[in-house]
Amino acid sequence: MNHDRSDEKLQKYYEKIREQAESAGYHLNADEEFTKSLLESILVNIYRYGYGACPCRLASGIKEEDLDIICPCDYRDPDLQDYDACYCGLYVSRDILSGEKKLTPIPERRPAPEEREKAKKSKIHPAKTGSLTLPVWRCKVCGYLCAREEPPELCPICKVDKERFARFL
Repeated sequence: MNHDRSDEKLQKYYEKIREQAESAGYHLNADEEFTKSLLESILVNIYRYGYGACPCRLASGIKEEDLDIICPCDYRDPDLQDYDACYCGLYVSRDILSGEKKLTPIPERRPAPEEREKAKKSKIHPAKTGSLTLPVWRCKVCGYLCAREEPPELCPICKVDKERFARFL
């Protein structure tokens, strides 16, 4: 592949992901070279597997087994909540973006393969039994609902700050 063409493709992908992140209330790492290297790895995974597996985790090549690690992965929001960045450092909090906090190592949240297999074999999902495992938060401005430990830093719909959320369930 032509190197210029590859750089152009990466730049377009970077701009697309940055726009999507910002419009949803998220922030990409301000280190553009680092961020682009992660996005380039995601593009490699799209080419290799047909889906954008997280560049910092080992993908199986079987989409159904890797759904939790397709970027943005299932662990992004809890990592942002607890550590101000996702596992690979692609997404960061406003505090890290502004320099008030520094990136620190983040422990792996993804269950071990045997635990994922055990959960997959368990046909009973908590939501189907009527017992929620996470609180549900409602944006008081637009009504957006999300189930997670804490409300998002910014509402992905109307962009108000987390203090505008109230516990719904």
